[in-house]
Amino acid sequence: MIGRSIALELPPGRIRPVVRLPAEVLSRPCDRVDPESDEVVALAADLLATMAVSPGCVGLAANQVGSSLRVFSLNVTGHPKTRTSHGAFVLCNPELVAASRNAKGREGCMSVPDWTGDVKRATRIEVAGTLPGTGEQVVLATDAFEAIAIQHEIDHLDGLLFLDRLPDARALHRRVNYQ
Repeated sequence: MIGRSIALELPPGRIRPVVRLPAEVLSRPCDRVDPESDEVVALAADLLATMAVSPGCVGLAANQVGSSLRVFSLNVTGHPKTRTSHGAFVLCNPELVAASRNAKGREGCMSVPDWTGDVKRATRIEVAGTLPGTGEQVVLATDAFEAIAIQHEIDHLDGLLFLDRLPDARALHRRVNYQ
């Protein structure tokens, strides 16, 4: 699927607090899930609800809300760096199946709110995963900002932060908030 929105029918979600570094849950690989379980469907709805009330948030992994499960949500719609967008979606048990065209870019994270970093990532990817609730298997092909955001979220599920991808201390920057 390239640039097609993924329609999800989920129950209303609840807003969860976002876990911050140095919480241990952020450094552990997450467990695979049954995408059709009630727990995972509720988690998917919670991730989207939490993203919706978090300014600037384009992605959220389950461990960022305290659940060590292999699930993330994403929505890069409207972000100025977006070329391709699949709309708001949630993937369970995602796996990167192809990656190319590496480039360096600045990343931030809700779990590391005071810092950003220059990280090298692929700008064209294919990711396979399963949709919550339906169990439908999908393969998404994407590029640019959406590709980078997906890799960032998969890193979370593998127990990594963008900080773990920095080549050296010069690539770390204090976050600047423009009002």
